[in-house]
Amino acid sequence: MKHIFQKAVILSSLALFSSGLMAEGLMLHSDDLKGQLSINQVFNGFGCTGKNISPELSWEDAPEGTKSFAVTVYDPDAPTGSGWWHWIVFNIDKKTNYISQDACALKKLPAGTIQSKTDFGGYKFGGACPPEGDKAHAYITTVYALDVEDLKLDKEASPALVGYMLNVHTIEKSSLITYYKR
Repeated sequence: MKHIFQKAVILSSLALFSSGLMAEGLMLHSDDLKGQLSINQVFNGFGCTGKNISPELSWEDAPEGTKSFAVTVYDPDAPTGSGWWHWIVFNIDKKTNYISQDACALKKLPAGTIQSKTDFGGYKFGGACPPEGDKAHAYITTVYALDVEDLKLDKEASPALVGYMLNVHTIEKSSLITYYKR
């Protein structure tokens, strides 16, 4: 009897351990975002001389009930007291699971997608540009699975308002963190 109990404990432990190894839920991927940002994702302006190209992004395993997606790029280390929003894209059709590199500049975002105002004041991707000599900044790229098809906001919505609406309607999210210092 003792051996049967020990085998049951071992099998239960293995099942719990192996289930923890399997990734479940929304997963964000990018061939462009690898630890440190490249010159492609650096802003061209404010003293920076990058290419300002939005990254290629793909995602999988959206949760049940997803009606649309949103994507943001945010720098929590910006010395503003509230971080810095580099890209805000929402009302992405639920059938979409890929955004090509430089999609916003090439106008290749899915129909109905809205790019709202960033902290640069524009309506497109704005790359990394931390203050010279500052510590490496984190750039958090996030895809959100939302419970609504339309956030009922337009491109003039402030980053704070979009962020609020994203938090209200998020079913699940997945992020990639990259860094840049100049």
